[in-house]
Amino acid sequence: MSEEEYLRKEIDAVEQQAAKRIDPGTGAFTISIAVLALLVSLILPWVGDDTGLDVVLGESTSFVPRLFSFFALGIGVLGSGITLAVRRWGLAWVCALGLFAGSVTGVLSIWTQQTTTSNKAIGPGPGAGLIIAVIAVIFLLVKWVRIAASRPPQL
Repeated sequence: MSEEEYLRKEIDAVEQQAAKRIDPGTGAFTISIAVLALLVSLILPWVGDDTGLDVVLGESTSFVPRLFSFFALGIGVLGSGITLAVRRWGLAWVCALGLFAGSVTGVLSIWTQQTTTSNKAIGPGPGAGLIIAVIAVIFLLVKWVRIAASRPPQL
């Protein structure tokens, strides 16, 4: 094998490795701020007097806000942290798609707290923490979609 062929193979290998990675740039800082907002929202009320931690731990009887809390913590906090640490393009898409499902669930959880139940009683209403969490998840969704869509699939 000539030296030129060896260099060509090495350059191709480096190019393939670079195609799998993302560079969030200053977006990493704004993602970190949104993750912090999600964590702070856990100590604020989500459903009536129940805080976000109560909802996560199952002390609240509301199903949809609890499902949203799993998306927010699992994908929003844990997934974003792992993706920023390893900087993989595929994980950026996983975060984007998971946060899309989380944002739909979050808006649905706000809606379920404002509507009536089967006994015609008005729901307790969304708390400030739930609204902050939904806004943070939607913000994270936009950031991850921008980062994931910025690199075309070359694999």
